[in-house]
Amino acid sequence: MGANNGSGPCGACKFLRKKCVKGCIFAPYFDPDQGTAHFAAVHKVFGASNASKLLLHIPAHKRLDAVVTLCYEALARVRDPVYGCVGHVFTLQQQVLNLQAELAYVQAHISTLQRLSQPPSQCAQNPAQTTINSSSQVPSFTKLASNSNISTHFDQLQVQQASTEMTGFYDPSE
Repeated sequence: MGANNGSGPCGACKFLRKKCVKGCIFAPYFDPDQGTAHFAAVHKVFGASNASKLLLHIPAHKRLDAVVTLCYEALARVRDPVYGCVGHVFTLQQQVLNLQAELAYVQAHISTLQRLSQPPSQCAQNPAQTTINSSSQVPSFTKLASNSNISTHFDQLQVQQASTEMTGFYDPSE
């Protein structure tokens, strides 16, 4: 009997073609269906032994986050062997910079329109001031629920990643 309530070996043990024993370190995080593909990437990049040693040294309540990170890093490294997830991080940073420039441009344009719409006597007394927030307001990732199936969390991260990848950026100088 496997560690997944009698449903066979976990995705990691299935990939490694070994019996899934009770207390398997991978069983709570790699389900028999989609977990196999995720573990294949982790195995290719980090190795099963290194991944299990890493998980054993992490407190149990933080392991889900670690497994999600391992899977993300491994799949990114498989897709881009040179840069891995750093390429995606750089793309997101460029997107933030472009959006900040667009925000500054729009705020300046709004300020100009507001000044033009005021009567001339008010313009001299109360000049419009544009305040631009220099800190990037990047949406923060919500803490992953402590679900035992990593596939649901990782698939959500892939959907978020795909939705944030833009092919064109707004250039305010155009």
